[in-house]
Amino acid sequence: MNKYELAVILQPDLDEENLKTEFEKVTALVARFGGVVDKVDDWGKRRLAYEIKKFNEGFYYFITFSAEPTAPREIEDRIRIMENVIRYLIIRTDD
Repeated sequence: MNKYELAVILQPDLDEENLKTEFEKVTALVARFGGVVDKVDDWGKRRLAYEIKKFNEGFYYFITFSAEPTAPREIEDRIRIMENVIRYLIIRTDD
């Protein structure tokens, strides 16, 4: 299994309940494709470097997980169609 880091930025206009729901959907995707979440870093609401989808702010989450090499592609395919996700990025981290 490889180690990966998933960075997710969610829309800033979500209330606390919807924010928690969207975050749980993302972590459920990791688990669904055989990933094991090692660490979650919640940076909270931050200003974006540039405007994305008419938003200047977003909720930042960094999720470190272990998974098979095929999992990141499957996770990205599902996150891509989530409405409340502004940006995402999965990178493989070296041990």
